[in-house]
Amino acid sequence: MARKIFSRREALKLASVALCAAAAPVISGGKAFSAEGNTGSDVNFPQKTPVIGSQKVSGIHVGSIAKVYFSPVIDSAMLIKLYNLVNEGIYGKVAIKLHTGEKNGPNILPRDMVKALQRTIPNSEIVETNTLYEGDRYTTKGHRETLEVNGWTFCPVNIMDEHGDVNLPVHAGFHLKEVAMGKGITDYDSMLVLTHFKGHGMGGFGGAMKNIAIGCASGQVGKRQVHGTAMSGKADFSTSPNKDMFMELMADSAKAVQDHFGRRITYINVLRNMSVRCDCAGLKAPAPTIRDIGILASTDLLAIDQAACDLVYAQPHDDNKDLVERIQSRHGLRQLSAMAEKKMGNPQYELILVK
Repeated sequence: MARKIFSRREALKLASVALCAAAAPVISGGKAFSAEGNTGSDVNFPQKTPVIGSQKVSGIHVGSIAKVYFSPVIDSAMLIKLYNLVNEGIYGKVAIKLHTGEKNGPNILPRDMVKALQRTIPNSEIVETNTLYEGDRYTTKGHRETLEVNGWTFCPVNIMDEHGDVNLPVHAGFHLKEVAMGKGITDYDSMLVLTHFKGHGMGGFGGAMKNIAIGCASGQVGKRQVHGTAMSGKADFSTSPNKDMFMELMADSAKAVQDHFGRRITYINVLRNMSVRCDCAGLKAPAPTIRDIGILASTDLLAIDQAACDLVYAQPHDDNKDLVERIQSRHGLRQLSAMAEKKMGNPQYELILVK
């Protein structure tokens, strides 16, 4: 079937209409599908966020399409249901990569929801690393205190750099040949990247790619490599590289994690409480000004972050303007084009509504 290319205005209008239509599931790529795979009426779902700076996210191509499952329902039962649709490669000891947040952070994922999911995944535990900046999670001792305050006490939490680092290779990256990850990453057979999608002060947005790129890198070595800061002394983010280069460094780090696990990694993005600042900001994060959208799940890293951005951009301007401004002012969409250039996933996806 021929694919129609929409203008940005047409795309956002159609996306908004499609998301509001409860009666029909949504897909990019020409047809609508239900979660059971039945073909519905022809629907051209507009994919692609707009131009950002000099970087443009690639357009619609002929070829394969990744599956991204979506539900506007945000609760434990739906989280579990979506995970079960994308966990075919998950086995053995499972790392749940989660951003556990600074003390009393108001926007982090609900503990009860994560607890319900974790209990359905045998031999699983949450994994984290210490931070580069001096905050509640800067040291392992402070990090463990913060985990207790925030209620991450229902299963083991492995602070992966507590006992040192391990260098994972970056195959054909932009800038890095290897990245220092928390040593504990090698203890796991599989990884679930469970991400609270939101804005970010440097990255524009924090999605699945950022969760593993920054979140698996060791606090005092790997995170300096990814931020492009000096390898000794206090973190100085004023010396970080230009915006596009930072996104490329994150892509390098994420690629190292992705290559390490191969098919044994899967992704869930939860689009709720989306402040323009990361959960690293804790109580300093501004209140969200965009409505909650839903949950996405996919085995494709690029597709899930692309879909999350597309859903954000599809919202009415008065609703999404703050988060969109944050993404564009930081050149955040370079995360997507960087992943596409390094073949880290498929920029084409079908968005499959799950009820």
